[in-house]
Amino acid sequence: MAETDFSAYVKASAAVLALPLDDEQVQRVAQHLSNTARLARLLEEVELAAHDELAEIYSPLAFPPTPNVP
Repeated sequence: MAETDFSAYVKASAAVLALPLDDEQVQRVAQHLSNTARLARLLEEVELAAHDELAEIYSPLAFPPTPNVP
């Protein structure tokens, strides 16, 4: 995606969200989005096997017991 495409996306998103962004802010946000997309493309190129995925071992902690509130 070209840089101009990111600027158009940022402007459209800001309009939908009613965020008042000036042109300098739009360019900064577009640059960050461009950098993020570049990093995502690099990560997509990494070869991973099923055993590389650690999501299956995630186990959230239990909520602490709450005292009885009258």
